[in-house]
Amino acid sequence: MKSVVAMSDADDSTTKGEREHRASPIDAHVGSRVRLRRTLLGMSQEKLGDALGLTFQQVQKYERGVNRIGASRLFDLARVLDVPIGFFFDDLPPEMGGNAAVRSHPAMFGFAEAPAGFEDESMNKRETLELVRAFSKITEPGVRKRVFELIKSLAPAE
Repeated sequence: MKSVVAMSDADDSTTKGEREHRASPIDAHVGSRVRLRRTLLGMSQEKLGDALGLTFQQVQKYERGVNRIGASRLFDLARVLDVPIGFFFDDLPPEMGGNAAVRSHPAMFGFAEAPAGFEDESMNKRETLELVRAFSKITEPGVRKRVFELIKSLAPAE
């Protein structure tokens, strides 16, 4: 009888261990939002880790959704990345618990503007992030406006 209990406990711990190493869709989404914001700021994983007292490997695991981000760590991430906590849950699909209210009232939950046009993964592409970062460094308003108009003129008509 003792061996049956021991085998049962071993089976339970293996199953639990496997579950813990599998990224949940929500953990992966939150992690991708951490990566998005970090990259938009031009911050390395190492720099973010230093600001949080973590190694860059731990930051990588958060960004992939392998490690769950606890409430206090999420608070610290929001502070360091200078975003409201709701930012990490913006664009959460309805099948993962996303709320239509977030899309219709984004100022209450994150950015002041609706994230229209960014439903796909284009914001996670390196070239897009580098473009946004370079554009944000343009300090002359007239130049920014001309660059913006140029990019819009090159895009296909909707």
